[in-house]
Amino acid sequence: MRISVSSDMDEPVARRLVSELRERGHDVRAHGALSPGDDARWAVCSQAAAAEVVEGTADQAVVCCWTGTGASIAANKVPGVRAALCTDAYTAEGARRWNDANVLALSLRLTSEPLLKEILDAWFATGAGTDAEDRENVAYLERPDGT
Repeated sequence: MRISVSSDMDEPVARRLVSELRERGHDVRAHGALSPGDDARWAVCSQAAAAEVVEGTADQAVVCCWTGTGASIAANKVPGVRAALCTDAYTAEGARRWNDANVLALSLRLTSEPLLKEILDAWFATGAGTDAEDRENVAYLERPDGT
């Protein structure tokens, strides 16, 4: 799977995220502080990573900043992105199942390496659910007029 990753800081957990994804066999494209010379502002690098999902050059993205909040807000500004800030595996699983999230947002401050692995395990093990109400909610978000 092609995964676009961004971080506004070159933190150990961000570097571990990239290596963990590669160890799992994913093709990783890094943005922000993880790519020398790239713009590391959270708004810029998060949107760049998320945009690759909508453009089809990435299957999913993982965006990071200190709290994860800014990265998720920036990613969600890209039409077609459903970014979810996940601080545990259960939230990651639900974001994929109920919300068909295509961008995972992580907090560099809160995410330890063991927790990172748990979140990634849940994220990649879960796909979009088939519940009609959940699918309608996702479809509602994709309609430009919101109806």
